[in-house]
Amino acid sequence: MALVKLIELEKIYQQGKIAVPALRGIDMEIESGEFTTIFGPSGSGKTTLLNMIGCLDKSTSGEIIFAGNSINQLNRNELADIRRYNLGFIFQSYNLIPVLTAFENVEFAIRLIDKHTKKERREKVMHILDEVGLADMAYRKPNELSGGQKQRVAIARALIKEPKLVLADEPTANLDSETSEEVLEIMKKMNKELNTTFIFLLMILRLWNMPKDW
Repeated sequence: MALVKLIELEKIYQQGKIAVPALRGIDMEIESGEFTTIFGPSGSGKTTLLNMIGCLDKSTSGEIIFAGNSINQLNRNELADIRRYNLGFIFQSYNLIPVLTAFENVEFAIRLIDKHTKKERREKVMHILDEVGLADMAYRKPNELSGGQKQRVAIARALIKEPKLVLADEPTANLDSETSEEVLEIMKKMNKELNTTFIFLLMILRLWNMPKDW
């Protein structure tokens, strides 16, 4: 059974009397443990697609099935629960909380789940920071980290709650080619080791940043 299944998905934005189609009849299946890359030019609807899979927006028509259940008719609280317990997000702008350390930014994600003791949270956070190569920078704030290090914190934050699916919206867009490759390799490593499903969005003009063996 596919983890994510899209059936005739459409999204139309209404601008006054003008209907602007963002997605038209998208059919797609993604199995658990896959690393799927969706690429295309700016304005092609990639982020719109991610927002709907990520329960941040609703489709105009069609159906989204996540882990065997249709999410189309879920209310706001039910969609929030899917995001909280099943999804991780990685953004190109990092979206770290500037007043918190790397440790605290990652810990914040599992505080929302509220099922771990303080000791368990610390062990989990330090383990995932070590996995992304940042254990020695756990108590630095975002303004004390490079772009690549910030994105590693964002990856750790997305993975800390062991989500079924991680959605990455052009996470290398603000990084140089060498750092981009390092970040992509970390995501690839986490995908293999944790069997976490990734959907990775990439602008078609940035394909030169992809590692040669992808």
